[in-house]
Amino acid sequence: MKALLYWLFFGFVLMAAAGNSGCANIVPPQGGPRDTLPPVLLQATPPDSTLNFSGSRITLTFDEYIDLQEVQNNLLFTPTFANNPEVLVKLKTITVRFRDTLDPNTTYIFNFGSAIKDYNEGNVLRNFVYTFSTGPALDSLQLNGKVVMAETGAIDTTLTVILHKNLDDSAVVKERPRYVARLDGTGAFRFKNLPPGTFALYALGDAGIARRYQNKTQSFAFADSAIVVSETTKPVTLYAYKEASGAPNAASTLKTSLPGLERNRLKFTTNVANGSQQDLLQDLEMTFEQPLRLFDSTRLSLTTDSTFQPAVYSVALDSAKKKLTIKTEWLEGTQYNLITTKDFAEDTLGQQLLKSDTLQFTTRERGDYGSLTLRINNLDTAHNPVLQFVQNGVVVSSGSIRSGFYHAELFLPGEYEVRILFDNNNNGIWDAGQFFGTKQQPELVRPIERRITVKASFDNDFDLAL
Repeated sequence: MKALLYWLFFGFVLMAAAGNSGCANIVPPQGGPRDTLPPVLLQATPPDSTLNFSGSRITLTFDEYIDLQEVQNNLLFTPTFANNPEVLVKLKTITVRFRDTLDPNTTYIFNFGSAIKDYNEGNVLRNFVYTFSTGPALDSLQLNGKVVMAETGAIDTTLTVILHKNLDDSAVVKERPRYVARLDGTGAFRFKNLPPGTFALYALGDAGIARRYQNKTQSFAFADSAIVVSETTKPVTLYAYKEASGAPNAASTLKTSLPGLERNRLKFTTNVANGSQQDLLQDLEMTFEQPLRLFDSTRLSLTTDSTFQPAVYSVALDSAKKKLTIKTEWLEGTQYNLITTKDFAEDTLGQQLLKSDTLQFTTRERGDYGSLTLRINNLDTAHNPVLQFVQNGVVVSSGSIRSGFYHAELFLPGEYEVRILFDNNNNGIWDAGQFFGTKQQPELVRPIERRITVKASFDNDFDLAL
């Protein structure tokens, strides 16, 4: 009887399973939560902070399989080597083999930056540092500071800060530095485990592996004097600049439709396009691709309206003979015509216009503008402060604010960042520094955190503070 009941029950279970097979969900086994943790160091050989180190390699073993990314950009060796160590990864272990003889009584630091990550999920072990000394003690001095971009007052975290034992100016060009440090998100740097000594301090952009100052388009900063590293060394602020710019003039990038832009003809751009509107507050500029060899102002004319009434204006060619500035008192809402004959100019390649032509544009209405009044509190007026208005990183307008007060009856509407340029030489523009020869620091710019919005047909009034 029991056997009969057993087989009846077993058959019922099989029938129920078969009847429900069409709607059953097959759930694969779960693998657990995703790994979000970076690798953990299990063993270092020799141990971190080892003294009297005399070996030829170090090994670092982690708790999971690891990978290295962009070692050349991430890993900092300090002091630097003539021949960088070989860095290898295998499974869970990193091996660093030295190719140079280590200096005696020296503390070495290896900062891996963002180089170490786990193999499966890519979790990065950030700023892992390993230290040892070839002497009986670890050097313990520090040098702290900050790097600010002089032209904008902003921070560029891609710059590298370097220390040279050789105090000759040429060392920053010809030699690798002794010590290297990165900037953090605030522009601050810190050299740790330094020995006592005297160093030349610099900051470099686009430093490369050699970390040398190679051309004037690199960002560059220098300390006014050598830094003596001791227990009482104070933080240092460096002001970085580019002595030469590789970018075109942002105000002269609008191309005209004149034949001069055709191939093998005189080429130039203007700051107003054909058929567009001219700002009442700006001059008309023509920027030539090549310097001019010949220029005849009588073969260029500025007129108004469709009747081509002559306008009163002046023309000036800059010392490089590449920028022509046309100044006039613009009439609002008026059509203007810039007439150029084919032989009004010839560049150093002997190129002229194909034929005479006319650039036509209109000026804005006064109602397109608002008035602007600014008062700057706590302003140091001893260094010729200049107010700069910035849009998309470009200074679009500026004016003196020596009294702490600025007023413009006409100001183009828009949102602006505001900066203060301390114009030491009083020429109205920012001047870069010059290291070799004069050791001239760049002029400084202080940004004001608050943005302003200028409205059209409105009296815009602001109180700002540095």
